[in-house]
This record gives sequence, C-alpha cells and structure tokens, in this order.
Amino acid sequence: MLRREVAIRIIGDIVLSDSPSETLKAWRERFHITQAQLAKKMGVSPSVISDYESGRRKSPGINFIKRYVLSLIELDEERGSNTLMTLAKLFNVRGDLWKVIIDLCDFKRPITIGDFCKRLGAELLTCPESKDIFIMGYTLVDSIRLLFDIPSYEYLKLYGTTTQRAAIFAKVERGRSPIVAVKAMQAVTGGLRPALIMLHGPKSVKDVDEIALIVAKREELPVAWIPPLEISDVVRILKKIAQEVGIKK
Repeated sequence: MLRREVAIRIIGDIVLSDSPSETLKAWRERFHITQAQLAKKMGVSPSVISDYESGRRKSPGINFIKRYVLSLIELDEERGSNTLMTLAKLFNVRGDLWKVIIDLCDFKRPITIGDFCKRLGAELLTCPESKDIFIMGYTLVDSIRLLFDIPSYEYLKLYGTTTQRAAIFAKVERGRSPIVAVKAMQAVTGGLRPALIMLHGPKSVKDVDEIALIVAKREELPVAWIPPLEISDVVRILKKIAQEVGIKK
C-alpha cells in the first residue's frame, strides 16, 4: 500500500507538471539514482532517459511515466527503502510543504550536535556548549522555496515527530532569513524551535551574516555552517549517519 500511494503521488506530480521533462529529472535526482542505473532497470538505453528528461523527445505517455516511477521505487527498495519511507512521511503533510523538503529523517538512537556537525564537516558558530546536546533527526529544506512559498505557521510541520532535530537550510546566501524565520516562528509555535540550525550555501564562515549570528546568540540558537558541498553529497552523508544510528520508521 505504501509503495502504491507514493507512486500515485509522484506520477500525478509529473503528469500535472508544466514541464514533465524537468519533473522527471527532479524525481530521479531525489531518489539519488543515475540515468544509467534507471535505464538498466527499465531495460532501455541511457539516451532514452536523457532525451525525455531534457525535453528532446516529446513528453512521455502515462505508461512510460509509470514504468519510470516504479523503477525508481524498486531501485530504492533494493537499497533499503530510505527515500520511499521519507516520501511516505512527507506526503502525509498537507499542502505544498512536502515540496520544499529535500530530505527528512527521525533517528532510533540519538547523536550529539558535536558529532553530527563533525560528520558533515560543519562548524558550530554559536552556543558551543550545545555540542553535547542530543538530536533525534534532521530536516533538510530548500530555503528559497520555503521562504517564498510556505507561510510561517506551517513551519512547525517541518519538525516531523520531534523538535530535537537539525533544521538544515540549503541554498542559503548569507543565512539571515532562515534565522529570523525561526525566531519569528517561535511566536507562532509557542516557543518551539529546532535543536540546531545549519546553513548550507555561504562559501565560508566569513560569508555568514553577522546580524543573523547576533540574533542567534541572543536567542541561544545553536547555528552551524556547512562547508561548500553539493546537495547530493550532503544528502549522502546524512543518509549514512541515519543508517548508522538507525532510522525510526
């Protein structure tokens, strides 16, 4: 049932998209599967996948889309169904919030903020004493889409089953907006906030907004900077951490 429901949601998203070719590619990348891997699973040449995803071929029919999506899910199941389980959680969120979440996971066992940052090569910029605090999961979001497309009162749903998690904001330029948003969100959520805020995007620590850090220090918000990495690499590291501490189903 889980497999079927996720497949239906993805197929619907592709069919109703203004650009099916781009949406196909986006879903494949979300599953962290290469064109070659998908082509082999589907029994077609990689050029077929490339042509459909680039728009060189006419938009695929429903039968191709169904095979495409089911093949993504089958490949994920062979790897342990991590993406499938994450999507199942996201699709339970109402509205468009699931579209801004790149990855989300709840842990079976805790990991300290210090260890979590170390695994990502991240540097804790505020509240150094928080390095021994435990977190029980993470949410990785597209900060641009979050700030423009999602009202602040919906942010609480980013926390999954616990606020003891890292809120990781990707595609950040300086970091002021995410921190101000979290500060403002506390008024809406009764003071609830993530245990750790992580900024992905600034090229160096010096590029992180000074005012944002001042606000974070005053609010006692632990903030960490993630060095320049591709989003796919960040997700890969996060999933490795999750596998080691255990994933809460």
